[in-house]
Amino acid sequence: MIFLIVNGPNLNLLGKREPEIYGTESLNDINVWLQFQVQSKGDKLQFFQSNHEGAIIDYLQGQMGVADGAVINPGALTHYSYALRDTIQAMDFPVVEVHLSDIHNREPFRRESVITEVCVKQISGKGKAGYLEAVNLLQGR
Repeated sequence: MIFLIVNGPNLNLLGKREPEIYGTESLNDINVWLQFQVQSKGDKLQFFQSNHEGAIIDYLQGQMGVADGAVINPGALTHYSYALRDTIQAMDFPVVEVHLSDIHNREPFRRESVITEVCVKQISGKGKAGYLEAVNLLQGR
């Protein structure tokens, strides 16, 4: 099976941006760790990160008919991107929303997600383990 790991704006700054909230590991560190956790199960992960809403939408649309599921950490797009919401709703595979920090206990503007309703689940506040939980969910494990 092929699972997409999609990260939105500013997640390329992990390890540098607010490490007291997001931790000290880079996005590459998390991706390598996740790949190691999943490789024994025989599934393939494809990683994608962009700071541009349209690039994320184009990537997801291009994976229709190819991918079996996606894990997305949309970053700030979580709170306002109806375009991303519409894209996720149109996908022919399930999508799990992930956030490293607990968005429900952050600033008020971060507590609202416009994409949760079109995802199979939202996982928030579990750090990098949230990505693995999301992949396991998509694998049916």
